[in-house]
This record gives sequence, C-alpha cells and structure tokens, in this order.
Amino acid sequence: MTTLRLLSGLIACGCFALGTRHGMVWGGFVWLFSALLDRADGELARIGNMMSPSGHRYDYYTDMVVNTAFFVAVGVGLRDTWLGQWSILLGLLAGGSLLLCMWWAELLERLSPPLTRAYEGRWGFDPDDALYLMAVFAWLSWLEPILIGAATVAPIVAAVTGIRLLRLREQPSSYS
Repeated sequence: MTTLRLLSGLIACGCFALGTRHGMVWGGFVWLFSALLDRADGELARIGNMMSPSGHRYDYYTDMVVNTAFFVAVGVGLRDTWLGQWSILLGLLAGGSLLLCMWWAELLERLSPPLTRAYEGRWGFDPDDALYLMAVFAWLSWLEPILIGAATVAPIVAAVTGIRLLRLREQPSSYS
C-alpha cells in the first residue's frame, strides 16, 4: 500500500508540475487518493498489529519524498502565474524546509521519552491531515497563497524543531 502511495503521490506531483488547469485538477484527485492511502496504510498497520521498524522506515521515507515533492512540483507548476520564476524558489524553500521538519521531528521523537510527539494535533486532527486540503486548494486555484504561506511558515517551524532537537541532544537521556 505504501508503494501505491509513493507512486500515486509522485504522479500527482507530476500533474501539479505541468502548471495547467487540467494538471491541477487531476493532480488534486490523485493527491487526495495518495493521502487517503497514506492514512489507510498506517491505520491498517496499527489495527492489524502489523507495525514493523522496516515498515515505519519505508512509510517515513515515502512521506518525506512525496510531501517534499508536492511543494517543489507546485512551485514549478506555478511558474507561469503572477509569482513567475519566484514560485520555483518558493517551492524549493517550502519543500526543503518541510524535509528538515520531518527529518528533525523523527530524530526528536527517537531521542524523547516514549509516546512523545514532535508535533501534537488538536481536536482529533494530526498536522499532516492538512495535506488532504491541498487537493481542494488545487481545485480552487488557491495554490499560490498556499505556496507563499508554506515558504514563510515551514522554515520557521524547521528552525523551532531544530532548536528543540539541539536542546534535547544537550540533555543526558536514556531514550536514545
């Protein structure tokens, strides 16, 4: 299921990178399918008690690739909008920052006490649930403000996560 999530996520990113209206619409549908696969994969593993370190690692790297590629692809796809070539830089900044967030969050959780999360959700939602909305934003042609917001906020979140990780590494711990 994770492999199908990887392939569908990359196909969605390819659609977004086209920068056409059809590409954005189809990309949204395929992206939503990919996000649902990601959630179903994790839930099935938990419910069926089929979690494994190698499965977690494969899912983690798949998420890193697909979620990072999303912002890079959107940046490429928006190059012919009012953002111009800046969209590519914004996509790289948002994607690279998200990559750091995910990497450092994983390290933070490994070094922390059991059941500690790097990012806590609220009201029954996880932070990555926002990824479902990217399909809707693509259908509504709202990816420009999303890209600007991600390129603004993701580096800040990455910096905060990095500082938390550095502080945690300075403390002696029996969890590492």
